[in-house]
Amino acid sequence: MSFSVEVKEELSKLNNLANKEIVKYELLGYFATNHVTIQKNKIKFSTENEYNINRFGKLISNLQYINYDINLNGKSFYITLKKPELPEIIYSKAGIMFDAKEVSTKLKQNENLAKAFVRGCFLGGGSINNPKNMYHLEIILANKENAQIIFEILKQYQVLVKILEKKKSYSLYTKDGDEISKFLALIQANKSVLKFEEIRVLRDIRNNVNRKVNCETANLNKTVNAAFKQIEDIHYLQELGEFKKLSKVLQEIANLRLENPEASLVELGKLLPVPIGKSGVNHRFQAISKIVEERRKN
Repeated sequence: MSFSVEVKEELSKLNNLANKEIVKYELLGYFATNHVTIQKNKIKFSTENEYNINRFGKLISNLQYINYDINLNGKSFYITLKKPELPEIIYSKAGIMFDAKEVSTKLKQNENLAKAFVRGCFLGGGSINNPKNMYHLEIILANKENAQIIFEILKQYQVLVKILEKKKSYSLYTKDGDEISKFLALIQANKSVLKFEEIRVLRDIRNNVNRKVNCETANLNKTVNAAFKQIEDIHYLQELGEFKKLSKVLQEIANLRLENPEASLVELGKLLPVPIGKSGVNHRFQAISKIVEERRKN
């Protein structure tokens, strides 16, 4: 079962159908999505989610719209009913729209209605990717006006999303884990919030471990490559018979390198009769490298 399906299953079982106004605004949220279409004097809602179709059926039955048909075609469920005559709804060629002034005012003033409306939008046209793989929340709306209403509601509750225009619809989306978590809390998917946060914590730990391993691997490669170059320089000077012409301190560090090819600069510094730090060791190898460069030029 996908994470989206789990969230919709949880929402479909919310026991909050006693308040008719909340029921109506959750239903209006469904109507805002591109999964609801107008067919003459009827509307049709389609979904592949069984929990979703059951929730939609409960909402319309609760509002006394009892004459509806549910059909299954392949993997998709379809529910068809006579166009509801609600004062908030405007039927147009662009799909179902709303009396923006009345709806927006109510949603701004009543938190429970705002949550119900956004919840209906997600149930009707939303999805969330498996957070183990990536963070992505998206809701597909029928038109720009509907998208803007939802956008403003989410903004009011500090849930930041972006609007994307598609061919025949508009999308609200975010790829931010914090925003998705806040969104789930807003629509009252409380169990899903806990699961989402648990996955986030494990994912962050895994990413931190991977970053640390990658960093350590990069540092190890850097150390190995530097050591290889140092040994190569020392052998070059030995072949030229120039090694014994080096100063005592340079011969000292060069011999330590040959004896300890895998040691870090810090470790080499500690092996010296008079220990020195990393920068001191590095300075000596740079001096050897400079001598080698001069010899190669001549």
